[in-house]
Parts: sequence; C-alpha cells; structure tokens
Amino acid sequence: MLIDGKAIAHQIEQQITNAISHLTHRPPGLAFILVGDNDASHTYIRMKKKKCQEVGILSVDREFSTNISEDKLIAEIQSLNQDPAIDGILIQLPLPSHLSQFRILSTVDPEKDVDGFHPVNVGKMLIGEGDGFLPCTPHGIQVLLARSQISVFGKHVVIVGRSNIVGKPLAAILMQKAPHCNATVTVVHSHSYNLTQLCASADILVAAIGQPGFIKPSMVKPGAIVIDVGINRYPEGKHIVGDVDFEQVAPLCSHITPVPGGVGPMTIAMLLSNTLLSYQRRQLQNSPTQKNR
Repeated sequence: MLIDGKAIAHQIEQQITNAISHLTHRPPGLAFILVGDNDASHTYIRMKKKKCQEVGILSVDREFSTNISEDKLIAEIQSLNQDPAIDGILIQLPLPSHLSQFRILSTVDPEKDVDGFHPVNVGKMLIGEGDGFLPCTPHGIQVLLARSQISVFGKHVVIVGRSNIVGKPLAAILMQKAPHCNATVTVVHSHSYNLTQLCASADILVAAIGQPGFIKPSMVKPGAIVIDVGINRYPEGKHIVGDVDFEQVAPLCSHITPVPGGVGPMTIAMLLSNTLLSYQRRQLQNSPTQKNR
C-alpha cells in the first residue's frame, strides 16, 4: 500500500491555511537565506516560497553571492533575529565550504529556528523537551506514520543513514517516551557489519543514505513498512528516484512511500507548521497577560 505523503501534507497545509485566515495580527513571516548559485537550492527555495504563498505565510528572500564573508552573513542573520515581522529563519544548505555551517546555524535565534538545526533545539529534541522545534524531515516522517495509522510503539525501526538532517534526529525522536514514539531504533550506515541482515530485521525501514536504489529486496522483511527519504536525480535527465529499488521492493511491503510524493511534501508541510507555531508562541509572549506577569 502506498503512503500518500502529498495528500497528507495537503491536509496539514489546509489546516495551516485555516488557522492563518483567522489571525487578527500580521501574517507569520519566514525568511529564506540562500548563499551561492546552487540550482537545486534555488529549486527548493521556489517550492517552499510557493507553499508559503498558498497558506498565507509572508516569505522574505535574502540571497548572497558565494564569496560572502562569514561575518557579513552572521550580521544579516542577526538582523533577521531582531526583526519583529520574522518568525522563522531558514538557512538553505549546503553552504559554501569557506563558511562554518555550525557557526551559521548557531547564529539563528533558537526561537526562530524553524528548521530545528540550532544546537539548543537539537539538545531539547534529544532530551525530549517539547518547547523547541523538531527538524522538518524527521518530524515529517513521524507525522506521516501517525496520520497513516501506523504505530511505531515497540516496533524495530532501522534507519539507513546517520546524517544530522535525517538519521540522527529521527532516531532521537522515535525513541522518546512520548506519543507516536517508543520505538526500538537501530541506526546503520555504510560501515555497519551485516548491513543486509540488520535492515531485514526491521519492522519499519527508513532509507536515508543518498544512494539511488540502494535498498534491495534482500534487505526488506516481508510485510515491513518502508519509508524512502532519498531524492536522487540522474544526470541524464530530470528523473527522480529514491534510495529504494521501488519496483523490486514494493511487492514485499505492507506500506511504502513513493519518490516523489512521499516524504518530500511532508518536509515542507512541517516547515510551514513550525513557522505558524513560532508565530503563535511569539504572539503569546507579547500578549498583555504575559507582559504583566
């Protein structure tokens, strides 16, 4: 059975649109920071901005040349940190090699870090504090499973890939003692021994290794749930495939996400959701009741 991430993301976007339509103050604001001329990054920004417009979020562009200095970029981020009309700041990755990704991401105000990459929010995610922001793709996977009525409680989840964007945070989220969590999580990678056997032991297998067609039928337990996070574009054309050999693996699964149309739309939906959440928190902080306490 296909898990339709596009349809689930659309439901979430409709809920966000409805919530924003009832706001009596300014609309939520989201700033995009893009450094350089990476074609894929420009495409992702356009997709995110289009969705912002559809739901009623005001988006702001800050585009800089590849050779911008680190201090200059940090000053620009600090300016957005102080801007009362901006609720979220997104640093489009990857950054040019001369910029410290850690330093740049750490400059974003944690309360505007709607991507969930600031060390403060990463720490809150790890210890299970609920007042931070969860990174969009892992949170999107969690919500995708929950809205598909797929429980992870007590299940063995194997995550293929240990990136800071997907693998590590998803493991941290799903192992929490919280609703839609309580999974037993194994993270495997290119240097794991018995990789095929470990993957084949999964009740839920998440492929996030960035290699097209990496997951083969021998790595999937019959009846397993397979979540494909990969977005791989072949050089000879615009054809996009995931990390799972879909045609061979799909017949084995009880549920599987397609690429495109699976996890990708959920990532953007969670970005919009985090931006609205940031707006709501900031409005609450600035309310007369809170100020008079």
